Amino acid sequence: MQPEQIWDAETARNYDTPGTGMFAPGVLEPTVDRLARLAGRGAALEFAIGTGRVAVPLAARGVPVTGIELSPPMVEQLRTKADEATIPVVMGDMATALAPGEYSLVYLVYNTLSNLLTQAEQVECFRNAARHLTPGGRFVVELWVPELRTLPPGRTATVWQNEPGYIGLDTYDVLRQHVVSHHFHFDATGQARLFRSPHRYIWPAELDLMARLAGFERESRHADWTGAPFTAESRSHVSVYRLPPAR
Repeated sequence: MQPEQIWDAETARNYDTPGTGMFAPGVLEPTVDRLARLAGRGAALEFAIGTGRVAVPLAARGVPVTGIELSPPMVEQLRTKADEATIPVVMGDMATALAPGEYSLVYLVYNTLSNLLTQAEQVECFRNAARHLTPGGRFVVELWVPELRTLPPGRTATVWQNEPGYIGLDTYDVLRQHVVSHHFHFDATGQARLFRSPHRYIWPAELDLMARLAGFERESRHADWTGAPFTAESRSHVSVYRLPPAR
């Protein structure tokens, strides 16, 4: 599956779910609050900005936000909410594309780092973040924890969410650290719509090593955006990495 096949016009049209899911106030507001504090008085750069779920409210808080995005249809949806003057976007790959200016904060939310399907690309994404940051700047990554403990021998799939109208199922290739997420949405007639996306999952310790290769040190890790402790039972984490300050 190529990126243009995944993040196409239909996916972009259906991506936003105002008030629910990842757009729910209880999910979005803590995210924006934390990022605004981390940005301070500086500018922020969002890798894989998408339709602007986080960038639009962050910009509304007074933080200058620029984005990098690979999918034109996703940016078209963003443009229904904010113009180029408000939130500039550079089209390209988050591992290689360069945005003008310098930033106190670069961030990647909602598991997007795993959209890069090789370890080498993921390491380059850290290096690209470092290229954009001022000394002492921070790179924030929100990522899920692989649920391999739920897989008994011989089983390659796990249902990670099951609720009315929706089933989320992941299939694992543990040899390559790959997973395909299958999202089944059911309408009132019982008809299903399927969205699939491939990922390369990353263990937290591996993520820390990627950061060190790019010159970062880990500043903090929490289970969520509110600052809950990260434990062995946490299903996700928000990790903050920082470049050394200027001397």
